[in-house]
Amino acid sequence: MPGKMNVMVGEKSPGMIAGRIIVYTLSILAAVYFLIPFFVMVMTSVKTLEDIKSGNLISWPREFTLDAWIKAWDSACTGINCEGVKGYFFNSILMVVPSVAISTIIGAVNGYVFSKWRFKGSEVLFTFLLLGCFIPFQIILLPMSGMLGWLKISQTIFGLALVHIIYGLSFTSLFFRNYYVAIPDEIIKAAKIDGAGFFRIFWKCILPVSAPIFMVVIIWQTTQIWNDFLFGVAFSGSESQPVTVALNNIVNTTTGVKEYNVDMAAALIAGLPTLLVYIISGKYFLRGLTAGAVKG
Repeated sequence: MPGKMNVMVGEKSPGMIAGRIIVYTLSILAAVYFLIPFFVMVMTSVKTLEDIKSGNLISWPREFTLDAWIKAWDSACTGINCEGVKGYFFNSILMVVPSVAISTIIGAVNGYVFSKWRFKGSEVLFTFLLLGCFIPFQIILLPMSGMLGWLKISQTIFGLALVHIIYGLSFTSLFFRNYYVAIPDEIIKAAKIDGAGFFRIFWKCILPVSAPIFMVVIIWQTTQIWNDFLFGVAFSGSESQPVTVALNNIVNTTTGVKEYNVDMAAALIAGLPTLLVYIISGKYFLRGLTAGAVKG
């Protein structure tokens, strides 16, 4: 009898098999649908202009060449300057690294406070903080521009980073708060009884279990800040523009024949960092998003 039960448990019904086939088929079709534009971009970026004119979008290159990538990086025109996207790429790095680091750290402390150190009016304050998640970018352009001018940091990388730090605090605080509410309050109470203070509890009890949510916030902030265009246009100068603004300038700058291979190569260069972040840390992103969904 136990042997028969094991066989029955191990067997898969035709309905289960059919369901898996449908799920896998739909997943493959969805993947192909979303990967076709990426495939077209890659193929176009390694073609010559003659190949592009004589072929079609999804045709295999007759001759593989990285000349378009080299030109996009080093000598493509972004307006009146023809120095490629390399300088703007490093501008984005200088902007993203401090923006992500500072907004993540402050968001972690905010989430810790709003989840484990509630005080009178904390829920009201948290509600007002959440309003920042729903404020459109366009609404804050003028007041933020005035503040940057008053601080004497307008049209600088530091000023652009400050804008992203301020705007990102609502999201980072929300993510950390929703994650930390799932941590048992008894741990905090026991640490308080042992004489641990605010920062000691945060360092010894909270941070060791925060790796998943840190990955979520870092991926989220990196993607949002790197891909931002509006703030880059509004708050940066000619020497501090991020790579997204440079990409727009390359695509809209026409001097003679339109070089689609260079445009595609520049777009891929601009998107590679966020793509690599997702490839390397994608599983942690999903794990961290679901970790705080049990309580709160």
